[in-house]
Amino acid sequence: MINISIVIPILNEAKNIKLLIPKIDKEKKKLGLKKFEILIIDDNSEDNIEKVIINLKKKFKYVKLYIRKAKNKDLSKSCVFGFNKCSYNNILVMDGDLQHHPKFIPDLIKKFSKKESDIVVGSRNLLTKKNEGLSFFRQAFSIILIFLINLVLGNKTSDPMSGFFVFKKKIFLKNRRKMFIKGYKILADLIYSSDKNLKIHDVTIKFNRRIAGRSKMNLSILIKLLFFIMIKFFKKIVK
Repeated sequence: MINISIVIPILNEAKNIKLLIPKIDKEKKKLGLKKFEILIIDDNSEDNIEKVIINLKKKFKYVKLYIRKAKNKDLSKSCVFGFNKCSYNNILVMDGDLQHHPKFIPDLIKKFSKKESDIVVGSRNLLTKKNEGLSFFRQAFSIILIFLINLVLGNKTSDPMSGFFVFKKKIFLKNRRKMFIKGYKILADLIYSSDKNLKIHDVTIKFNRRIAGRSKMNLSILIKLLFFIMIKFFKKIVK
């Protein structure tokens, strides 16, 4: 079985994290993972996350907390911070709000191992499947953005905006200087910053409703995403 680092970027998700870690541990045991760690990358929250992690570490020794104290809160920057801290060569990224259910972790890792993939994406399959974690308008808007990304930058996966995926760390190490690293869509950044024809496979997941807290999605994030698409498109046509 492969080694794996799980990177979970969070902001004010203490209530969800204390529920999430035991669920991940359950899936870890099913897979029989030995070389394994969870990196919680906190964007300087104000919800006593440190106290929650101290309690979790009493049982789950492999949990590590890093607090990114930059003024600019940004999921992509938190992910990159985590990638640089990872001990292992394979990295799984997921949200800390329980909208990505840990029960899909084995499916992602098994596909990643068997297919010798560069990236395996937890696809919400938005065109054919209603996801409980998305309102009608957010799902419709996501479909439009995915269509735009695939049209302008090339169709690499059915869900380039997914935040639940596993990939080879070397992809990041090789391409980090070309990455946009702004906003909330680090997967698309990894995919479209690589010059290599990556082996990418999808695994269909169910995107759940958030249990506690609220979504970080806002107009500023959407603008950054559109700016990212525009930049990558211009770089593509000038090659």
